[in-house]
Amino acid sequence: MPPRSISTAQASNAAGIPDAGFPPTPEPARRERGGGSGVSWLVVSLTIGIVGLPNVGKSTLFNALTKNDVLAANYPFATIEPNVGVVGLPDERLGKLAEIFDSQKVLPAPVSFVDIAGLVRGASKGQGRGNAFLANIRDASAICQVVRAFSDPNVVHVDGKVSPADDIETINTELILADLQTLEKALPRLEKEAKLRKDRAAAVTAAKKAVEVLDAGTTLYAGAKDAGIELEHLRELHLLTTKPFLYVFNVDEEELANAAFLDELRALVAPAEAVFMDAKIESELVDLPEEEARELLESIGQSEPGLDQLVRVGFRTLGLQTYLTAGPKEARAWTIPVGATAPEAAGVIHSDFQRGFIKAEVVSFGDLVAAGSMAAAKAAGKVRIEGKEYVMQDGDVVEFRFNV
Repeated sequence: MPPRSISTAQASNAAGIPDAGFPPTPEPARRERGGGSGVSWLVVSLTIGIVGLPNVGKSTLFNALTKNDVLAANYPFATIEPNVGVVGLPDERLGKLAEIFDSQKVLPAPVSFVDIAGLVRGASKGQGRGNAFLANIRDASAICQVVRAFSDPNVVHVDGKVSPADDIETINTELILADLQTLEKALPRLEKEAKLRKDRAAAVTAAKKAVEVLDAGTTLYAGAKDAGIELEHLRELHLLTTKPFLYVFNVDEEELANAAFLDELRALVAPAEAVFMDAKIESELVDLPEEEARELLESIGQSEPGLDQLVRVGFRTLGLQTYLTAGPKEARAWTIPVGATAPEAAGVIHSDFQRGFIKAEVVSFGDLVAAGSMAAAKAAGKVRIEGKEYVMQDGDVVEFRFNV
């Protein structure tokens, strides 16, 4: 059978992905061992769990992200059941690709957001709504803490005062306590399994070390390495503090222009990344025509919506990037980890493409745009044939050839 190639809409159909929307959201970015073939392929996605105290702007932010009409009332626990929305990673390259290939539509890389109820101090002991709803973000790739940094007497603070540092401490403490509860329940089972299977001893050791780290008030993402914990052994427990954190500070328009104040907030969470936005303005922006939205951003000294910054920061925090495919049917971005090889990238479209990988025709986005067409890029010697060892670069425009 002659080699086959895959570039655009064929990818959607071959992978069983509905043609009219985003692909089904897989599990968080990781490497899995596939079938009996011995081929290891990537399953990649970006899912961000949104957490915060009540009345900090979580649901307002979520509404703006997804243009949903989730209840966002001015009282604690307006959000009870989790709200899930999928948005696209802002990528101006896709529009240009669609022009070059006369694509009917563009499909950006999907990012899922999960909004849950507000946490309060003592949630682990049943205060507020408790913490059972945290299970809804245990499969998230990262956790986004929304922190209130604006003052408004008409919006009550659950603790009676606005203190970003105290709010962050409260959320971190409750997430740590939730993980300790999970480990407390899991350890007897793990110890029982270790008596029957020697390979489970490593999980017991990792769990006990994790308890020590958490008891010291440190998240596992920050403290696992120094404690010699291999988090792979704890993956099945879906511990919340093993995930990277990023922070959204909900500020008002005046504070958004106060560089010194923003630096203070940034220092609170370093080395984690911080995004600053006025959630109310963000919710207005999504309903405005493009030109009016641009004018509003300029009026508050911003070059792009804070929501766009948040999605990009999420990608960067998780070490993700995108490569591109294009053709008459669609121009599309695919999510892969930085450092992924060409066969692994092909496997994100479908495992068959990795299993039967032959080669990849690759051109950088910049070279393609400069040439004006794929034919011109080939004539100029800008299209390369890459093999199994090629490490993908962000913005590579690719056509895979495979045979299975």
